Amino acid sequence: MVVRREKKSRKLRGRTRTMGWGRIGQHRGSGSRGGFGAAGMHKHMWSWVVKYAPSWFGKHGFNRPPELVVKPSEINVGEVAEKLDEWIREGLVKLEGGVPVVDLTKLGYNVLLGRGRIDRPVKIIVPRATEKAIKKVEAAGGVVVVLEKQEEGGEGGEQASQ
Repeated sequence: MVVRREKKSRKLRGRTRTMGWGRIGQHRGSGSRGGFGAAGMHKHMWSWVVKYAPSWFGKHGFNRPPELVVKPSEINVGEVAEKLDEWIREGLVKLEGGVPVVDLTKLGYNVLLGRGRIDRPVKIIVPRATEKAIKKVEAAGGVVVVLEKQEEGGEGGEQASQ
């Protein structure tokens, strides 16, 4: 059988009463539509599904429970230096021997990044920190306590320091 490449509506326009669709009622009402929306995707529209939407049915991938997904909440060394006096005034930071001890986990942060400057010695407790951040804090005379140990071959730029 020859494949008809043009739309049927391009032909038989204005010539006959039914334009090639047979008796009067054929191709007139909504019965020729085959259903609303996705009706018939497992039935009479299956060949369309196979050709144009092969991934229509079935599950794809997985969703992790939201409580297991840890969203990184980062803060830079420079921001810590800026907010330090404010945190001391509000009582969010304790002083040990004149050195402020900043527990970033209690302040809602879980990563310490190395952008900015810090000029005074500070003890910072944080789950993860980059090497650059640790070097800057130690250069100012402070200490970074990293709670999570970095595994070998993991993400680069993070290490444990005491």
